[in-house]
Amino acid sequence: MSAYQSPKKHVKTQSAYAFDNTTTSIAASQMRNVLNTLVDSVHAADEHTRERFENEMDTFFGLFRRYLADKASGSTLDWDKINSPTKEEVVKYQDLKSVENTDNLSKLAVLKLNGGLGTSMGCVGPKSVIEVREGQSFLDLSVRQIEYLNRTFDTDVPLLLMNSFNTDDDTHHLIQKYQGHRIRIRTFNQSRYPRIFKDSLLPVPQSYDDSLEAWYPPGHGDLFESLVASGELDVLLQQGKEILFVSNGDNLGATVDTKILNHMIETGAEYIMELTDKTRADVKGGTLISYDGQVRLLEIAQVPKEHVEEFKSIKKFTNFNTNNLWINLKAIKRLVESDSIKVEIIPNNKTIRVGSQEVNVVQLETAVGAAIRHFRNAHGVVVSRSRFLPVKTCSDLLLVKSDLFYLEHGSLKIDPARFGAAPLIKLGSHFKKVKDFQERIPHMPKILELDHLTVTGNVQFGKGVQLRGTVIIVCSDGQRIDIPNGSILENVVVTGNLTILEH
Repeated sequence: MSAYQSPKKHVKTQSAYAFDNTTTSIAASQMRNVLNTLVDSVHAADEHTRERFENEMDTFFGLFRRYLADKASGSTLDWDKINSPTKEEVVKYQDLKSVENTDNLSKLAVLKLNGGLGTSMGCVGPKSVIEVREGQSFLDLSVRQIEYLNRTFDTDVPLLLMNSFNTDDDTHHLIQKYQGHRIRIRTFNQSRYPRIFKDSLLPVPQSYDDSLEAWYPPGHGDLFESLVASGELDVLLQQGKEILFVSNGDNLGATVDTKILNHMIETGAEYIMELTDKTRADVKGGTLISYDGQVRLLEIAQVPKEHVEEFKSIKKFTNFNTNNLWINLKAIKRLVESDSIKVEIIPNNKTIRVGSQEVNVVQLETAVGAAIRHFRNAHGVVVSRSRFLPVKTCSDLLLVKSDLFYLEHGSLKIDPARFGAAPLIKLGSHFKKVKDFQERIPHMPKILELDHLTVTGNVQFGKGVQLRGTVIIVCSDGQRIDIPNGSILENVVVTGNLTILEH
């Protein structure tokens, strides 16, 4: 892959150079010239592809200029203006009207954010195809949920998948198997933006056809622009759809809830964010605040260092964003067409290989939750923890595969015999990849009575193992612990090198 080098005349690193109007003007001018060159490099592609790419580069340039302006102004939130949201800005799920009305399902479409790869769990391809329960993937379960909804209530809720250039081809191949199902699946791609060198602030790619390593999908805040640019938003509106339920593809708790849907339509809200109560495992999650009389999402990256511990406090900020969002489609169209959605930019630093060198790059990303302040009558609804069941690690995978849950029409339901919150599970690096996890835990242990599990080192689980209370298993380097078939471990610490356990 060819790439721009970083000559000394270019804008220096953020740490070494004070951003001011002059430097931002120079950086913006250089960026505009290079983006024009990138657009000119689209030769073989059809006219539609060229037009879409040109629009993406224009949108990226707008994002880049805002990034420079933010750096130059040093604009940050005034901590003294941050207040807890009012009772109108955050309401409790149990306070919503219990109206048995499923007619509004005809106005609903469901969107899953499907741009992520399973690389963090050692998988190749879209994360949505990882097997999570009884041989079924994230995508399989989503399809089953909506198909059951359509069949039960004789409705037509479509499923949209927002792919990235990393997942699009594989996803198109995978969804072929659902052709005979009672569900319409539509896909569209989010934008493809150029990574920029951290030192020169110039794009890594030199042409449209440069290696995929030079590009990145710009976070789920790109949803609004991409939904409009793809034409999918207009299609939904023509079908009479009004509300879009958005969630992460790996959140198994994000199912359609008619109570929230009806509440949204009755109140005329253009945006509803589902929140759930914080635990000590969620202290970094974004939360809703009231700021200058406006509801906003506060992320930990926006918090001044001296207030980070205060932000993490479960007492002051009691709940966090699940990224289950209900958004009015006409409002999206209005705001995108008027270019009114300006959300906080999240600089994501990465290291990539360019030729024989490793270089530092920056990805300018945005989050869909941050757009809440642009919508009318937007507010949060505090929901049960059962609606937030993400699978980010193999520790999460153990939880959702266990006897703690059972599967019902594609939805995971917690066993009513369970008392209290879900157990805290921490698996060490030997279990990081799905392949290693499956080899070390070929049979899921029973964890209905488990409170806490920590496992580190070379540990192998047998069949029919039961874990209760607090269980800690620590295997020393170079050794191995085997948990035999039928073991019952309750409130124990296991260390050393064992192949036989009393049980």
